[in-house]
Amino acid sequence: MSEAALRVMVVDDHPMWRDGVARDLADEGFEVVATADGVGSAGRRAGAVTPDVVLMDMQLPDGTGAEATAAVLAVSPASRVLVLSASEERDDVLEAVKAGASGYLVKSSSRTELVDAVRATADGQAVFTPGLAGLILGEYRRMSQEPTTDPAMPRLTDRETEVLRYVAKGLSAKQIARKLSLSHRTVENHVQATLRKLQLGNRVELTRYAIEHGLDEPPA
Repeated sequence: MSEAALRVMVVDDHPMWRDGVARDLADEGFEVVATADGVGSAGRRAGAVTPDVVLMDMQLPDGTGAEATAAVLAVSPASRVLVLSASEERDDVLEAVKAGASGYLVKSSSRTELVDAVRATADGQAVFTPGLAGLILGEYRRMSQEPTTDPAMPRLTDRETEVLRYVAKGLSAKQIARKLSLSHRTVENHVQATLRKLQLGNRVELTRYAIEHGLDEPPA
């Protein structure tokens, strides 16, 4: 997706912050098609303008960012939501992902990190602030170690799980290949095999998979 065609909506209830982010993105060549200050307005405006990427705050006056994410995706399912929040709380991160967010960035991130994250989100990558990526990977680790009583749930090999963890960090196949001393094709084969096993369509859905199987509950 070219930057010239990339359409962004910013959802935040603080006008100075919201307008500042919108200005920064416009300066980088993105088209800011709408802004919103709550759950209700986010849903209405997303339905009207169908943005490519929605930057979403977690604390809104009429609800949570997770609720706003669900509202946006209900009316504009092709949009991708990137949370941009001051909160680094585990529950906020997992609720956002469960609601359909593609990634989670903290507001202390630099302008460059934000711009890169918007681009990556538009390209279908799962983008997380490094410390929060570790939280999501912890859910994957628990998924791979805990026994399942569901015979229909597929089991991944150790190598597939290893590759999947790097995918969740947002690494490309070439970067994963270098880290694991594998060929690019071998990594791609593992990714495709994992997607087939889990019956998922893309890398963003891989991140959601861990949450949707009850892994937001603490281990017994």
